[in-house]
Amino acid sequence: MSPSLFPFAEYWWFYLGFTALIVVLLAIDLTVHREAHRIAFREAAVSSALWIALAMGFNYGLYWFAAGRFDAATARQVGLEFLAGYLVEKSLSVDNLFVFALIFRYFAVPSKYQHRVLFYGVLGALVFRALFIAAGAAIIRIHWVVLAFGLFLIFTGIRMGLEKEKTIRPERNPVIRLAHRLFPVTREMHGHHFTVRVEKRMHVTPLLIVLLLLETTDILFAVDSVPAVFGVTKEPLIVYTSNVFAILGLRALYFLLAGAMDTFHILKYGLAFVLVFVGLKMAWLDDLAGGRFPIGISLGVIAAAIGLSIVLSLAFPKKSAHS
Repeated sequence: MSPSLFPFAEYWWFYLGFTALIVVLLAIDLTVHREAHRIAFREAAVSSALWIALAMGFNYGLYWFAAGRFDAATARQVGLEFLAGYLVEKSLSVDNLFVFALIFRYFAVPSKYQHRVLFYGVLGALVFRALFIAAGAAIIRIHWVVLAFGLFLIFTGIRMGLEKEKTIRPERNPVIRLAHRLFPVTREMHGHHFTVRVEKRMHVTPLLIVLLLLETTDILFAVDSVPAVFGVTKEPLIVYTSNVFAILGLRALYFLLAGAMDTFHILKYGLAFVLVFVGLKMAWLDDLAGGRFPIGISLGVIAAAIGLSIVLSLAFPKKSAHS
């Protein structure tokens, strides 16, 4: 395995500066959405476009940053790997949003409170992704680990393609069961609050239960998505930054797609294909190509699979149960 372009010991200041930037962006977002309100389609579209623009702007800056330290070919490789990692994480996150929609529907969470839950859900996801990526970076350069990740992604992709409609069973979640054992849970919502005092005793509200369910669900998704991004780049800095930008845009994307989840019913097959392809890349294609499968081809295959599944979903709408 070749050495990292951006070793942490040398580029710790970049990680620190990037993390500080994300904290500022999250603080601005929380200030803008301080009052609980329903996120309309137009607001979600503008926010989604803004997060995508920020990600592409960062990618452009990362390209020039790499160009100033390495040659033009390496800088181009860095830029394409960020784009591929961003596209993989963003696409797989859409599958996550389907589950989020089911959770909100199951607990009848009012739309005006959903943004607050998603905000703190994303905050927790960023922390757990950073831990997952740090662990992955420590072992990803061991060849048998790469092979194991590849085989795992192939298995996960096949399972995703074969699984039936998603369902949620909160009563089976160990974190939810633990929360019920440790704290009394109110039967009704208390506005946007996660905890409330009832007769001088602290209770948790159903909104906190929803947040815990979202967090544990995202951790399970990270087990698939983080290795998938490592499948298109071995650079921890690129994995970290592309993951963070993809996750930051999740809330806006959720409200953009809310109510239209069933429209993209073929998307899961496109995502399953992406996981299988990335798994094959890690387990076989990289070695076949002499150590690194061309990132341009990988990016094209991933984009084509996602794009085709979206087009087919729109061309062949899902039949309703009553039709």
